[in-house]
Amino acid sequence: MAEPVEAPDAGGHRDDPHGVDPHGDVSLDARELSAELAGGEDRASDPDVAAYAMRLGDDALILAQNLCGWVARAPELEEDVALGNIALDLLGHARSLLRYAGSHDGRSEDDLAYWRDERDFRSAWLFELPNGDFAHTIARQLLASTYLLELYRELAASTDPVLSAVAAKAEKEVDYHRDHAVQWTLRLAGGTDESRRRFLVGLDDTWPYLDELFRDEPLHDRLEGVAVRPSTLRGRVDDVLAAVLAEEDVPVPSSIPASSAGGRQGRHHPAFGPLLGEMQVLARRHPGATW
Repeated sequence: MAEPVEAPDAGGHRDDPHGVDPHGDVSLDARELSAELAGGEDRASDPDVAAYAMRLGDDALILAQNLCGWVARAPELEEDVALGNIALDLLGHARSLLRYAGSHDGRSEDDLAYWRDERDFRSAWLFELPNGDFAHTIARQLLASTYLLELYRELAASTDPVLSAVAAKAEKEVDYHRDHAVQWTLRLAGGTDESRRRFLVGLDDTWPYLDELFRDEPLHDRLEGVAVRPSTLRGRVDDVLAAVLAEEDVPVPSSIPASSAGGRQGRHHPAFGPLLGEMQVLARRHPGATW
């Protein structure tokens, strides 16, 4: 729950010997933040469901954290806002999914985000890749948002009501994320020689990490009807990506071998540790702090 900010006393101002608050009245009403989460307060009674929700939540959380690195650094002001908003959408998805995952054993979304070590996360390497230049980020966004949109479209039909509710909300937002990535893909690939060169390099560097997203595991066998079987998404994702790239005559990378990424088993990209350290430092430096 968010802590209320104390309002100034009537007739005076808190901690101001001169009786003037330079910030005005900034009092806030406390509210239960969990009310904002998709899926309500239902608990995950099945450990496999909790594990599945956790990996989806980790993907969204880590991609959101990466995108935050562009705030105040994007190539134009509008992109500061756009990438920040996409990150906030992803953070909302992560909160809903991690709340549900943690409900199985009594942990909160904050416990899972800030108090797990690197080996305990289950995010795929695609979401952990460093931002690189703007073209690398757009290539990563194109692959990630295309995958996530197909995933959430399927997951909306899950027999698990919480996963279905989260997916139904996320689908609408990720549809915009993909459109944003597509528009920038076409702009970069069809722009100057330099913008096209940078995008092609970014796509080649990012493409090997797509394969990890479509690997079926025993977890999916145990969650038939609840989880989406990753391999069933591959054809649709490939078709969408091929159609987008064809608009600017960008060849689909075909001779690049898939990576041996193992994020689902807790083996992470080298860039993940520093990213996680930055994300967790405040909570760990000041445990229990509220504001």
